[in-house]
Amino acid sequence: MEERLQEGTGEYLKAHEEIVERVKANQPEDEYLYDLSELFKIFGDSTRIKILYSLFDTELCVSDMATILNLSQSSVSHQLRILKDAKLVKFRRDGKAIFYSLDDEHVRMILSLGMEHVEE
Repeated sequence: MEERLQEGTGEYLKAHEEIVERVKANQPEDEYLYDLSELFKIFGDSTRIKILYSLFDTELCVSDMATILNLSQSSVSHQLRILKDAKLVKFRRDGKAIFYSLDDEHVRMILSLGMEHVEE
């Protein structure tokens, strides 16, 4: 165990070198941590969460989502653009209609785990 002076406090810290080195070696690169932080910011908006949950079991068009969520189509479209840019939703065209769905099973798992956590 190493003791060193904590900057500006005059207090000594006891560092468990092996543990510290192992944790530091396993830390993802800052770029990945930044991207993960940005992803969680997307989940930090309740309107986007409502949109994602509306797509949990089925695909929907913008007008259906707007009706379900009691939002304007413009508001839904704006949020869908953010979700699409974050690769959380995808779309398919059927004639003039555009249908949105969750991008993949990872999104469904994130929502399920988050809900499981808050329900505990």
